[in-house]
Amino acid sequence: MNNDLDALVDALPALWRGIVVTLELTAGGALLAFVLALLLGNLVRVPSMPVRFIARVLIEFFRGTSLVVQLFWLFYVLPLLGYQLDPVFCGILALGLNYGAYGAEVVRGALTAVPAAQVEAAVALNFSARQRLTRVVFPQAWAMMIPSLGNLLIHLLKGTAFASFITLQDLTAGIVDLQKTTGDTLFSFGVGLVIYLILAYLVTLLINLAEARAKNRLGRGPTLREILSFRPQSQDLAGGGLR
Repeated sequence: MNNDLDALVDALPALWRGIVVTLELTAGGALLAFVLALLLGNLVRVPSMPVRFIARVLIEFFRGTSLVVQLFWLFYVLPLLGYQLDPVFCGILALGLNYGAYGAEVVRGALTAVPAAQVEAAVALNFSARQRLTRVVFPQAWAMMIPSLGNLLIHLLKGTAFASFITLQDLTAGIVDLQKTTGDTLFSFGVGLVIYLILAYLVTLLINLAEARAKNRLGRGPTLREILSFRPQSQDLAGGGLR
């Protein structure tokens, strides 16, 4: 056990570098996925049939094919066609395309779930199409889509483990190196399990705060200050209780 702990201490710099790479992939992939989700989620709702068809094909293609296969295509097949991608960019691109396609369905569903009466009221108030989307539809849809997008973000975080397949020294690669050094599979992957759990929990906290803020802006929940105070919330502050 002491030898395992000594090896872990020696491996800490490499593990930290792996964590940084994992966070870079997560942040970059999440940003790209979010942009694509918003774009495709809106395009599948436009009146134009050709635009909806193209958006639907893109969504189904990237949802219906494996993330690992997409990584291999981008990193190993594209060079055969004359295009060499940086490994980090390749990882971000694959994660963004794959999870962006899943996120597009979340966005579409949330936008569709906004009551039609809200849109009709905005039309009656002479709001433009852009104003209806930004002031009425999206704020309500955003509060609904955060939990599902948050789940996808956690899946994306765990999906970065596949980056070791394209020569990136991420957290998973660091854990594998630790296992080779110690020869103790249980200890090494136990360390990896704990680190991924901590990262996922931190992401969950951020998601919960974002959801609370979005709902509070709609008058449906407590403020961030009230949440972070760690005091029990009364029913009226929680939104939806007795008044």
